[in-house]
Amino acid sequence: MKQEEKSKIKIKLCGLMRPSDIEMANLLHPDYVGFVFAKKSRRYVSPERVKTLKELLHPDIMAVGVFVDEEVEAVAAWLSSGIIDMAQLHGREDEAYIKKLRGLTKQPIIKAFSVREERDIEKACASTADFVLLDAGSGGTGNAFDRELLAGMNRPYFLAGGLDPSTVGEAVKRWRPYAVDVSSGIETDGCKDAEKMQLFVESVRMEVGKLR
Repeated sequence: MKQEEKSKIKIKLCGLMRPSDIEMANLLHPDYVGFVFAKKSRRYVSPERVKTLKELLHPDIMAVGVFVDEEVEAVAAWLSSGIIDMAQLHGREDEAYIKKLRGLTKQPIIKAFSVREERDIEKACASTADFVLLDAGSGGTGNAFDRELLAGMNRPYFLAGGLDPSTVGEAVKRWRPYAVDVSSGIETDGCKDAEKMQLFVESVRMEVGKLR
Protein backbone atom coordinates (compact mmCIF):
# COMPACT_ATOMS: atom_id res chain seq x y z
CA MET A 1 0.00 0.00 0.00
CA LYS A 2 1.30 3.42 -0.89
CA GLN A 3 2.12 5.82 1.94
CA GLU A 4 -0.49 8.27 0.66
CA GLU A 5 -3.18 5.59 0.89
CA LYS A 6 -2.07 4.55 4.36
CA SER A 7 -2.23 8.10 5.70
CA LYS A 8 -5.48 9.18 4.07
CA ILE A 9 -8.24 9.62 6.62
CA LYS A 10 -11.71 9.71 5.12
CA ILE A 11 -14.29 12.38 5.84
CA LYS A 12 -18.04 12.00 6.33
CA LEU A 13 -20.30 15.05 6.54
CA CYS A 14 -23.58 13.87 8.03
CA GLY A 15 -27.09 15.24 8.36
CA LEU A 16 -27.22 17.10 5.05
CA MET A 17 -30.72 18.37 4.25
CA ARG A 18 -30.63 21.15 1.63
CA PRO A 19 -29.41 21.59 -1.94
CA SER A 20 -26.99 24.22 -0.63
CA ASP A 21 -25.48 21.56 1.68
CA ILE A 22 -24.91 19.32 -1.34
CA GLU A 23 -23.45 22.17 -3.35
CA MET A 24 -20.87 22.81 -0.63
CA ALA A 25 -20.14 19.10 -0.26
CA ASN A 26 -19.47 18.86 -3.99
CA LEU A 27 -16.93 21.69 -3.68
CA LEU A 28 -15.22 20.08 -0.67
CA HIS A 29 -15.48 16.52 -1.97
CA PRO A 30 -15.61 14.48 1.26
CA ASP A 31 -15.61 10.70 0.91
CA TYR A 32 -19.12 10.31 2.33
CA VAL A 33 -22.22 12.36 3.07
CA GLY A 34 -24.98 11.18 5.36
CA PHE A 35 -28.75 11.47 5.06
CA VAL A 36 -30.83 10.79 8.18
CA PHE A 37 -33.85 8.54 7.61
CA ALA A 38 -34.84 8.43 11.31
CA LYS A 39 -38.12 10.33 11.59
CA LYS A 40 -37.54 11.36 15.21
CA SER A 41 -34.37 13.23 14.27
CA ARG A 42 -34.50 16.96 13.56
CA ARG A 43 -32.25 16.18 10.59
CA TYR A 44 -34.75 13.74 9.07
CA VAL A 45 -35.17 13.88 5.32
CA SER A 46 -37.76 11.86 3.45
CA PRO A 47 -36.68 9.24 0.90
CA GLU A 48 -38.16 11.44 -1.84
CA ARG A 49 -36.08 14.38 -0.65
CA VAL A 50 -32.97 12.22 -0.43
CA LYS A 51 -33.53 11.08 -4.01
CA THR A 52 -33.51 14.71 -5.15
CA LEU A 53 -30.41 15.52 -3.11
CA LYS A 54 -28.59 12.41 -4.34
CA GLU A 55 -29.17 13.48 -7.94
CA LEU A 56 -27.29 16.71 -7.11
CA LEU A 57 -24.42 14.91 -5.40
CA HIS A 58 -21.11 14.30 -7.18
CA PRO A 59 -21.09 10.62 -8.23
CA ASP A 60 -17.74 9.98 -6.53
CA ILE A 61 -19.14 10.87 -3.09
CA MET A 62 -20.79 7.96 -1.29
CA ALA A 63 -24.28 8.59 0.05
CA VAL A 64 -24.92 6.96 3.44
CA GLY A 65 -28.42 6.43 4.78
CA VAL A 66 -28.62 6.66 8.58
CA PHE A 67 -31.30 4.41 10.08
CA VAL A 68 -32.54 3.77 13.62
CA ASP A 69 -34.31 0.42 14.13
CA GLU A 70 -35.83 0.55 10.64
CA GLU A 71 -37.41 -2.55 9.09
CA VAL A 72 -34.60 -4.47 7.43
CA GLU A 73 -36.57 -4.87 4.19
CA ALA A 74 -37.01 -1.10 3.93
CA VAL A 75 -33.28 -0.48 4.36
CA ALA A 76 -32.52 -3.09 1.69
CA ALA A 77 -35.05 -1.51 -0.67
CA TRP A 78 -33.45 1.93 -0.37
CA LEU A 79 -30.02 0.44 -0.95
CA SER A 80 -31.23 -1.47 -3.99
CA SER A 81 -32.88 1.63 -5.42
CA GLY A 82 -29.56 3.46 -5.62
CA ILE A 83 -30.86 6.36 -3.53
CA ILE A 84 -28.13 5.51 -1.02
CA ASP A 85 -24.87 3.60 -1.40
CA MET A 86 -24.36 2.46 2.19
CA ALA A 87 -26.47 1.91 5.31
CA GLN A 88 -25.50 3.20 8.74
CA LEU A 89 -27.35 1.44 11.55
CA HIS A 90 -27.67 3.70 14.58
CA GLY A 91 -30.16 1.82 16.72
CA ARG A 92 -30.41 -1.54 18.47
CA GLU A 93 -29.72 -3.56 15.31
CA ASP A 94 -27.94 -6.78 16.31
CA GLU A 95 -25.90 -9.42 14.49
CA ALA A 96 -29.06 -11.20 13.35
CA TYR A 97 -30.27 -7.96 11.76
CA ILE A 98 -26.95 -7.45 9.98
CA LYS A 99 -26.99 -11.04 8.71
CA LYS A 100 -30.51 -10.62 7.37
CA LEU A 101 -29.62 -7.34 5.66
CA ARG A 102 -26.58 -8.97 4.06
CA GLY A 103 -28.90 -11.56 2.59
CA LEU A 104 -30.89 -8.81 0.89
CA THR A 105 -28.14 -6.50 -0.37
CA LYS A 106 -24.45 -6.46 -1.20
CA GLN A 107 -24.02 -2.81 -0.23
CA PRO A 108 -21.69 -1.92 2.68
CA ILE A 109 -23.02 -1.66 6.22
CA ILE A 110 -21.80 0.66 8.99
CA LYS A 111 -22.86 -0.23 12.53
CA ALA A 112 -22.73 2.59 15.08
CA PHE A 113 -21.82 1.94 18.70
CA SER A 114 -22.43 4.27 21.63
CA VAL A 115 -19.22 4.14 23.65
CA ARG A 116 -19.42 4.37 27.44
CA GLU A 117 -17.07 1.63 28.61
CA GLU A 118 -14.53 -0.92 27.43
CA ARG A 119 -17.26 -3.47 26.73
CA ASP A 120 -18.68 -1.20 24.02
CA ILE A 121 -15.29 -1.17 22.30
CA GLU A 122 -15.18 -4.97 22.48
CA LYS A 123 -18.62 -5.17 20.86
CA ALA A 124 -17.52 -2.86 18.06
CA CYS A 125 -14.40 -4.94 17.42
CA ALA A 126 -16.52 -8.10 17.18
CA SER A 127 -19.15 -6.69 14.82
CA THR A 128 -19.58 -8.33 11.42
CA ALA A 129 -20.52 -5.01 9.81
CA ASP A 130 -18.20 -3.77 7.07
CA PHE A 131 -17.41 -0.70 9.16
CA VAL A 132 -18.06 0.44 12.72
CA LEU A 133 -18.70 3.97 13.94
CA LEU A 134 -17.94 5.07 17.48
CA ASP A 135 -20.03 7.86 18.99
CA ALA A 136 -21.41 9.16 22.26
CA GLY A 137 -25.06 8.62 23.09
CA SER A 138 -27.47 8.29 20.20
CA GLY A 139 -25.32 10.33 17.84
CA GLY A 140 -25.59 13.83 16.42
CA THR A 141 -25.33 15.44 19.86
CA GLY A 142 -21.85 16.90 19.48
CA ASN A 143 -20.73 15.20 22.68
CA ALA A 144 -17.49 13.24 22.91
CA PHE A 145 -16.90 9.93 24.66
CA ASP A 146 -13.76 9.01 26.60
CA ARG A 147 -11.26 8.76 23.75
CA GLU A 148 -8.80 6.82 25.91
CA LEU A 149 -11.05 3.83 25.29
CA LEU A 150 -9.93 3.91 21.65
CA ALA A 151 -6.71 2.18 22.72
CA GLY A 152 -8.72 -1.05 22.70
CA MET A 153 -9.75 -0.80 19.03
CA ASN A 154 -8.22 -3.43 16.77
CA ARG A 155 -10.03 -2.57 13.55
CA PRO A 156 -10.56 0.55 11.40
CA TYR A 157 -13.39 2.78 12.59
CA PHE A 158 -15.32 5.98 11.95
CA LEU A 159 -14.76 8.43 14.81
CA ALA A 160 -17.71 10.66 15.72
CA GLY A 161 -18.83 12.75 18.67
CA GLY A 162 -17.45 16.09 19.78
CA LEU A 163 -15.71 16.82 16.49
CA ASP A 164 -15.66 20.28 14.95
CA PRO A 165 -13.11 22.38 13.04
CA SER A 166 -11.24 23.19 16.25
CA THR A 167 -11.00 19.62 17.62
CA VAL A 168 -10.77 17.32 14.61
CA GLY A 169 -7.13 18.03 13.84
CA GLU A 170 -5.96 16.82 17.24
CA ALA A 171 -8.24 13.75 17.01
CA VAL A 172 -6.74 12.85 13.64
CA LYS A 173 -3.22 13.40 14.91
CA ARG A 174 -3.63 11.30 18.03
CA TRP A 175 -5.97 8.49 17.01
CA ARG A 176 -5.67 8.22 13.23
CA PRO A 177 -9.11 6.72 12.66
CA TYR A 178 -10.20 5.28 9.34
CA ALA A 179 -12.65 8.18 8.99
CA VAL A 180 -14.05 11.15 10.90
CA ASP A 181 -17.78 11.84 11.00
CA VAL A 182 -19.35 15.20 11.83
CA SER A 183 -22.84 16.67 11.97
CA SER A 184 -23.57 19.20 14.73
CA GLY A 185 -19.93 20.37 14.66
CA ILE A 186 -20.50 21.97 11.26
CA GLU A 187 -23.83 23.61 12.07
CA THR A 188 -24.98 27.05 13.11
CA ASP A 189 -28.50 27.40 14.55
CA GLY A 190 -29.31 23.83 13.51
CA CYS A 191 -28.33 24.20 9.86
CA LYS A 192 -25.18 23.22 8.04
CA ASP A 193 -22.74 26.12 7.92
CA ALA A 194 -20.70 26.29 4.69
CA GLU A 195 -17.77 28.01 6.38
CA LYS A 196 -17.63 25.41 9.16
CA MET A 197 -17.88 22.61 6.61
CA GLN A 198 -14.90 24.03 4.77
CA LEU A 199 -12.87 24.59 7.93
CA PHE A 200 -13.55 21.04 9.11
CA VAL A 201 -12.44 19.46 5.84
CA GLU A 202 -9.37 21.70 5.65
CA SER A 203 -8.42 20.84 9.24
CA VAL A 204 -8.54 17.11 8.49
CA ARG A 205 -6.58 17.39 5.26
CA MET A 206 -3.99 19.66 6.81
CA GLU A 207 -3.33 17.17 9.59
CA VAL A 208 -3.32 14.23 7.19
CA GLY A 209 -0.71 16.05 5.13
CA LYS A 210 1.58 16.10 8.17
CA LEU A 211 1.23 12.32 8.57
CA ARG A 212 2.68 11.54 5.15
